[in-house]
Amino acid sequence: MTASFDLTGRTAVVTGANTGLGQAIAVALAQAGASIVAVGRSAMDETERLCRDTGAGFRAVQADLSSLDPIEQIVGEAVSLGSRIDILVNNAGIIRRADAIDFTEKDWDDVMNVNLKSAFFLSQAAARTMLADGRGGKIINIASLLSFQGGIRIPSYTASKSGLAGLTRLLACEWAAKGINVNAIAPGYFVTNNTEALRHDPKRSADILGRIPAGRWGDPADLAGAAVFLASPASDYVHGIVLPVDGGWLAR
Repeated sequence: MTASFDLTGRTAVVTGANTGLGQAIAVALAQAGASIVAVGRSAMDETERLCRDTGAGFRAVQADLSSLDPIEQIVGEAVSLGSRIDILVNNAGIIRRADAIDFTEKDWDDVMNVNLKSAFFLSQAAARTMLADGRGGKIINIASLLSFQGGIRIPSYTASKSGLAGLTRLLACEWAAKGINVNAIAPGYFVTNNTEALRHDPKRSADILGRIPAGRWGDPADLAGAAVFLASPASDYVHGIVLPVDGGWLAR
């Protein structure tokens, strides 16, 4: 039997798809055959062009996931495009940097609302469509190296990504027998908006690069294989994992 990575006929919702990791994941799923519902706070013209160039169906939903208000609209757009949600990628995330001693309640709440709270309730809403017809589906959470490590000066981000890893395992335990695979990808240090401050700090950038066995920062396209694998029938017996894509960072 040959493992299938074909996503033809499936509809994938990808949050934070306007740029960076989310855009790369949306394009990878489109290349594998999925129709894409791209969710982001800003315009997604480039993401749309890259996805449509593959021949994929595409719909953009401009939404701010700092609240739960957009969830009904996101689900409605996905159902309208493809009749159901087959794949959900919870990628939307924000970060706030400050010493723990000075960290504010607002910076805590802002990050937790986007990175963890909305991810859970969007997963819940997607799972309801997956369970309604008994066909199951795939949920992929974008975790982080900070799901395994502490980091510095990003307390709410670390807490949210550690929580997302735990949530991935909890939902896998509840939904695996119902045909829903819930897994996570933990990216290492990638070239994205969230790492811009680190890359522009000569000492921090050199320290980070010196620890990555692969010898380079990750490119968003490096997530493509892991995302397609976890979204496809090839991962049907994979439940509750947090898969690092980190250039070997955790191995050192």
